Amino acid sequence: MNDLTQLTYQLDGHVATLTMNAPPVNALTRTLNDELTLALDRISEMDEVRAVLLTSAGKVFCAGADLKGRAENIKVAGDFSAHSRRTRECFHAIRECAKPVVVAVQGAALGSGLAMVASSDIIVVSDKASLGLPEVDVGLLGGCRHAMRLFSHSRLRRMALTGMRVGGEELYRLGIAEVCTTPEDLLPKAMEIAQTIASKSPVSTRMGKHTLNVIEDMSLRDGYRYEQDMTAQIGKTDDAKEAQRAFAEKRAPVFTGR
Repeated sequence: MNDLTQLTYQLDGHVATLTMNAPPVNALTRTLNDELTLALDRISEMDEVRAVLLTSAGKVFCAGADLKGRAENIKVAGDFSAHSRRTRECFHAIRECAKPVVVAVQGAALGSGLAMVASSDIIVVSDKASLGLPEVDVGLLGGCRHAMRLFSHSRLRRMALTGMRVGGEELYRLGIAEVCTTPEDLLPKAMEIAQTIASKSPVSTRMGKHTLNVIEDMSLRDGYRYEQDMTAQIGKTDDAKEAQRAFAEKRAPVFTGR
């Protein structure tokens, strides 16, 4: 992916690391927004990638929307609607990426940054990380619906109405983050989880993530029925048959993604 300018791509085994690099605070510029969407859409169709590690360079994960850039790009009728659509699709690209996304948050993830974190599958944070919705201080809203996937009713409203931030250790205590570690150990811990995912059947993790996305807003009855149907489909794949043979033969499975 040599055409990326504010995002770097690196493949390590079957794990693709995407690193946001838009100094000084990794604000979600139009360029970064479009590059994230493009990279994740490409990764969805790359057989060599089985898991994604999303992180960023510098001390701030993402300070939110690029307000200056947005003002420069919204000049005529239709520009604001186009901007809003582009931003939505960036978050959806993370959630709908066919490959599971592990996010490593080293610093503040605010507004749009929080929405990126909430759109990921597994969250790993450092003890310097924080999630927040500071838009109340500039007369805006942003990321509240995504934050509802992470926080309780009262905590979310306190964050949205006061600008309060929630730190890494509290995110771990609340069960929002899987790991809270030092900044130095953040990427190794996140990579360990991503590599574990990548060691599983790619067809199983791909269909598993898709199923989890679909049933999230379903009733218990409909959601479990859908899950049962998808289980039957997964069970017909070569990878499922290989996993069962390997289990019986007490050996490591060799997956082909079919």
